[in-house]
Amino acid sequence: MGYQPHSLHIQGEALAPAIELIGITKRFPGVLANDNVNLTVEEGEIHAVCGENGAGKSTLMKILYGMQPADEGTMNLFSERRTFQSPNEAIEAGIGMVHQHFMLANQLTVLENVILGAEPTQRGGLIDFDSASEHLEEVGKAYGLTVDPFDLVESLSVGERQRVEIIKVLFRGAKILIFDEPTAVLVPQEVEELFRNMRELKANGATIIFIDHKLEEVLEIADTITVLRQGKTVATVKPSDVSATDLAELMVGSELPKPQITDTKISEAIGIQLDNVTVLDEDERPIVDAVSLEVRQGEILGIAGVEGNGQHELVGAILGTQKISTGSIFMTGDDISNTSVRSRRENGLGYIPQDRQEEGLLLTAPLWENAALGHQTVKPFSGGWNQWFIDREGSRSQTERIRSEFDVRTPNVEVSAHALSGGNQQKLIVGREMVSEPSVLVASHPTRGIDVGAQASVWEQIRQARSQGLATLLISADLDELIGLSDRIVVMFRGRIVAQLDPSEITPRSLGAYMTGATTDEGSA
Repeated sequence: MGYQPHSLHIQGEALAPAIELIGITKRFPGVLANDNVNLTVEEGEIHAVCGENGAGKSTLMKILYGMQPADEGTMNLFSERRTFQSPNEAIEAGIGMVHQHFMLANQLTVLENVILGAEPTQRGGLIDFDSASEHLEEVGKAYGLTVDPFDLVESLSVGERQRVEIIKVLFRGAKILIFDEPTAVLVPQEVEELFRNMRELKANGATIIFIDHKLEEVLEIADTITVLRQGKTVATVKPSDVSATDLAELMVGSELPKPQITDTKISEAIGIQLDNVTVLDEDERPIVDAVSLEVRQGEILGIAGVEGNGQHELVGAILGTQKISTGSIFMTGDDISNTSVRSRRENGLGYIPQDRQEEGLLLTAPLWENAALGHQTVKPFSGGWNQWFIDREGSRSQTERIRSEFDVRTPNVEVSAHALSGGNQQKLIVGREMVSEPSVLVASHPTRGIDVGAQASVWEQIRQARSQGLATLLISADLDELIGLSDRIVVMFRGRIVAQLDPSEITPRSLGAYMTGATTDEGSA
C-alpha cells in the first residue's frame, strides 16, 4: 500500500517560528517555480527540504536569502514580516548560506577568507586582523568548530574547507543557516563530522535548513522534513514517521532506485588503457602520478577519491584537454596520447562532464545546438562535405530522438538549456553521448545534484550501455553509486592509485577510509 502523505502533516507548535514562508509564488517565463508554497521552520531545529530538480527548492531558498523577490506571498522572520532585496540584507537579519560549491580563495588564509567582504578596520582604514582573529576564535569555541586561522585554504581537506564556509557565515552573525547539498563532495567520515557540527550548531541555538538529495542522510539529521513537488508543498513530516522509500514516493511518485548492475560478460578487448601517465601542475609537481589502469569492453571501472586528488586532471588527460608529461594512453588499441580532443571524440570517446552547466551546456542556446556539442563535426550534426556548418534539420531530428529515448522533459527542442531542470539537463547530456554510440565513456559525477528520478534514468542508461559492450570509466563522489555500478574500483590519493577493490566486498565507510588515506592496499581485487 502506498504512503499517504496527508496523514503525516505536522503542524508547527511554536508560537514564534524562526521562519514562516506563506503562499510563496514565483513565476518565470513559461515556468511556475513556486506555487503557493508554505514552509514553517521552528527555532533551533534542523529542517530538511527535499524534492526533485525543478521542484522549487532552489528558488525558495533564493527568495529567503534575498537573491530574488517572490511574486506573491509573505515571509516572516521571528514573527516580523520581512522582504530582502539582496543577500546583504538577509545576512544583516541573521541568515547565512553555506553553498554547495565552496566560495573560498585557495591562495588566502582561513582568516582572510572569513573576513573577505566584511573586513573590520582600524584607524587609517587598515584591516584589524587582531580583532578579526579574536572574533574568529570566539566563534569557533562557541560552536565547536576548531580551525587554524593562518592555514592556507589550499592546504585544507574538503571537510575542513566546508568548516571554514560554516565559520564564515557564523562570523557575520548568522543564526539561521541554509546548507545547500553540503554532503555532495564528502566521504562518509566527513559527513559524520559535518553532522556532528550541525548538531553542535543546533545545541547552541542555531536554526538550520538542510537541502539534500540523499534521503538516508535527510532521515538521519533532520528534525522535520518538508517535501516539494512540482513547485508545491506536498507534505511536512517527522523522520520517525517515514522511510527513504516514503520520501521518494512523495518526491517522484515511485520507489527509491538502487544503483545495481546485472551480470554481463566483460570482454578481453581493452577499451581504454593508461600506462604510467603523469600530469604536472603549474609548479611542475605531479598531480597525476604514474597512473596505470585499463578498462575492458563491457566493464565499468569506478574511480574513488576525495576531490582534489587528481581525478579531474586524469579525466582531462584522457579527453585531451590536459597535457601529459610522461606515459601513454591507448583507446581500442590506438595510441591517442598526442591526438586532439576532436580526434578522440570523433573516434568514439564519450564524455559526461562533472559540471553540466559550466562544461556540458551552452545555457542560452537552444537544445538542438546543445545536442551537437562535441559531435558537431559528424553526421547528423555536420553539413556533410563541409564540417564547419551545422545541419540544422539533422540536429533537430537527433535532438528529438534524444528527447524521446532519454525522457528529456521539454515542450520542444527550441527552448534554451537553462529552461530545463537540472535532471533534464543531465539527461540531455547523457543522451547526447549515448546516441553517438561511443566505444569508451568517461562519466564524471554523472548524477551529481539530480533527483532520484533522473538518477535512476542515468543509471539505467549506463547499465544498458555496459551490457552492449561499452567500456566505462566512472568517477563519482556518490560512494553508493560507485559500489553499486562498478565491476572494479580503484582509489586515487594524492595523484596515485593506492588501492584496487572488489565492490562486493566493501562498504561506503571502508571505501572512505581508503579515500582519506587511512587505509591503503596496493593489491588488486
